[in-house]
Amino acid sequence: MRWSRPCRTLLADEAVTARRIAALAFPALGVLAAEPLYLLFDLAVVGRLGALSLAGLAIGGLVLTLVSSQLTFLSYGTTARSARFFGAGDRRAAVAEGVQASWLALGLGIAVVLAVQAAAVPLLNAIAGGGEIAAAALPWLRVAILGAPAIMISMAGNGWMRGVQDTVRPLRYVLVGFGVSAVLCPTLVFGWLGAPELGLTGSAVANVIGQWLAALLFGRALLAEQVGMRVQPAVLRAQLVMGRDLALRTLAFQACFVSAGAVAARFGAAAVAAHQVVLQLWNFLALVLDSLAIAAQSLVGAALGAGQFRHAKSVAWRVTIFSTAAAAVFALLFALGAPVLPGLFTSDAAVLDEIAVPWWFLVGQLTVAGIVFALDGVLLGAGDATFMRNATLVSALVGFLPLIWLSLAYGWGLIGIWSGLSLFMVLRLVFVGWRAFSGRWLVAGTG
Repeated sequence: MRWSRPCRTLLADEAVTARRIAALAFPALGVLAAEPLYLLFDLAVVGRLGALSLAGLAIGGLVLTLVSSQLTFLSYGTTARSARFFGAGDRRAAVAEGVQASWLALGLGIAVVLAVQAAAVPLLNAIAGGGEIAAAALPWLRVAILGAPAIMISMAGNGWMRGVQDTVRPLRYVLVGFGVSAVLCPTLVFGWLGAPELGLTGSAVANVIGQWLAALLFGRALLAEQVGMRVQPAVLRAQLVMGRDLALRTLAFQACFVSAGAVAARFGAAAVAAHQVVLQLWNFLALVLDSLAIAAQSLVGAALGAGQFRHAKSVAWRVTIFSTAAAAVFALLFALGAPVLPGLFTSDAAVLDEIAVPWWFLVGQLTVAGIVFALDGVLLGAGDATFMRNATLVSALVGFLPLIWLSLAYGWGLIGIWSGLSLFMVLRLVFVGWRAFSGRWLVAGTG
């Protein structure tokens, strides 16, 4: 297909088939899964250095994750804005959104580097309580944070490429970056092949090199589009407004899950271990379902940019059906596997006793989550960020957080914590379901 062909015609000619949705969703899933898989490899390598290095990596990595996760609007917000222009037949304007997002990513990334370098010592002391763990984490964090601008440039690259319905190239770039990091990590940590033996710091160096390689690939793709590279303040302001709403939404999620972990820890090691195992499974399943939400973002944004409301509704309906069906299959598998699957993660009898409670909450939530995540993608694709922010904040403040802290006050344990998460999901279902049926998200145009 030549790029000169109007995107409006492309949308009209192509039905919203399962194949088309899968063509966007599966590469997006690869991008989403690449980082957690690499982090597991990184943990395995650093784990050979001993408990102190592993603890240092965990604390330093927590800081980096908290910072970068607050800026995911560079990806999701850019997709929504770019997709509308693509659907309207203006690919250059769609890519131009990526140019502005990349400038924003570079500026925010540099600011993050300066801030974390300045606050690294007190920040790590506050998290780790000082001592040798904070000391081990410090050199790793000082090096690893140098990759923050690259991480954010890659987020912006993912955003505009999803907006123009290209999820294959981001997967290639991310795999190249993580592939190089995977080769360099043990080489630099252990000093293989004549390389310096850097220990834990070698892990950070490998990460930064891979992150900048991926960022350069995204940058090269942007330059190849031959669009104007000049900073446009009006576009940056619009992106920051959407970014504010999405960042507050992310902050609500983080406050809930950090509070849940902190309260679970008050009920003993077995309780927090059981909570963490099931929560990691929940996060993995959310990752899988989020790939369908990304497809919805791209397709809905393009349909609304083209002014095709019927097409946008069709995308919303089909993606929600696919996501709900996938979630129901996962729920069935986890229900049938309840006697066996928890034993794959731990052999500790106390943990296995505790894990039954969150396990069945997970099974019960999955179908609801399938609907919620799909409609999240639909509304994000429509650029309905303010509503998404408000819905998430209300659900957190009314549902999740009160039950978490009441669980601590009244000793409800994991039942109370996971009841809070369930109420959080049900409230979000009510909000996004009402919004989807109301049709208020069906706003045409590129504004």
